[in-house]
Amino acid sequence: MSNLVIPKPLKTIIFHFVKEYYNYFTHIPFKCFKWYNLKIKIYIYLRKTLEGLFIEYKDPLFGIILFFALIFIIAFFSYWWGRYRTKEDEKSLDKFVKNFHALPTEKELDNLLKTASLTSKSLFMLASNYLKDGDFEKSIEIYVAILDKKLSADEKKETMILLGQAYLKAGFLERSKELFLEVLSRHPRTPTALQFLLIIYEKMREFDKAKEILEPLDEMDLEISKDAMYLRIVSMQHDITLHTQKRVQKILSWYQQNNQLGYMIFEYLFRQAPALAWDNLDQSLCPRITDILWNLDEKDLDLDIISSNAYLRELYSAKGIVNSASSSSVFELDVLINLKKAKYDGAGLQFEYLCDSCKQVFPFSFNRCPNCLGIDTLRNEMLLTKESFEANMSFQ
Repeated sequence: MSNLVIPKPLKTIIFHFVKEYYNYFTHIPFKCFKWYNLKIKIYIYLRKTLEGLFIEYKDPLFGIILFFALIFIIAFFSYWWGRYRTKEDEKSLDKFVKNFHALPTEKELDNLLKTASLTSKSLFMLASNYLKDGDFEKSIEIYVAILDKKLSADEKKETMILLGQAYLKAGFLERSKELFLEVLSRHPRTPTALQFLLIIYEKMREFDKAKEILEPLDEMDLEISKDAMYLRIVSMQHDITLHTQKRVQKILSWYQQNNQLGYMIFEYLFRQAPALAWDNLDQSLCPRITDILWNLDEKDLDLDIISSNAYLRELYSAKGIVNSASSSSVFELDVLINLKKAKYDGAGLQFEYLCDSCKQVFPFSFNRCPNCLGIDTLRNEMLLTKESFEANMSFQ
């Protein structure tokens, strides 16, 4: 019996039973000697029995072992339960975040459009994301689906304008034109539609129609001087009935009168008539047209003008054409000048082009930003690079 371990609930029950059983005998009168002896014997027997049953609980070492065992069990299960919950939370969070980064598949998109489970606002956001990602087909599909919904007159107008923009970026000029003309037939004084229609006519080289749009824009007190000059220059450049020299003279006179679109004009002048461009060079434009000046052939340079301008001396010293600048405040030019001093000719410049309006970067120059369609927003950025000696290679 001494090795038997009794659970605590059972121990409580036994003690309660013994107590009640013993108390029963204590209420027996002491008149009967036999009953008194029996009471004493029962009490002694029960006491010895209980001492044998619960001897283990009187050992302090057992209690300590049991205490630490319980702590270990609780800690063990708490640790693994915590790890399990952490993993489950991470999986749930990853799944939740993916829903925001991943656009729906084509099948999911079809289901969304058919079931109409998304609001118009949500569809607008989804179409905008597709447009930014260059997926014009899905963007157009969503805008068309929005037009099938019940919309107010203003909401329908805005949706048609957005759909026209999507068609324009996708290259469907005719469809885009039809949409903007439809918008203007219902809402004639819509500047956004007029501006996009002007751009479409420009891309289609229908310059006379594009110029006609300037009049209503002017009546709405919008700034059109830059657009007007831009259209005149572009139309002049594509006018094959005019001699090159006459086109050059007209474009130069427009710049001298308006002092606008300097990059566009001098790019054209240096390509068509370098000598005339040097004679009429606006030297304040030199940093802005650095890429044009850097890429000029050596035979087209005017060394007298170069020697009279500090920035041009630094630029062409960095290229190795002249040796009239020992340093430059422009980091890239200063590096190249010092490399030339060290007789190292393996470095050069390349350029990337930033739109000051939308801040998009392009590897090619532009007169109208391909992204935001702004005019004369280009800014070139110099990039140090390894010099290439494989220019003008023919693949014929």
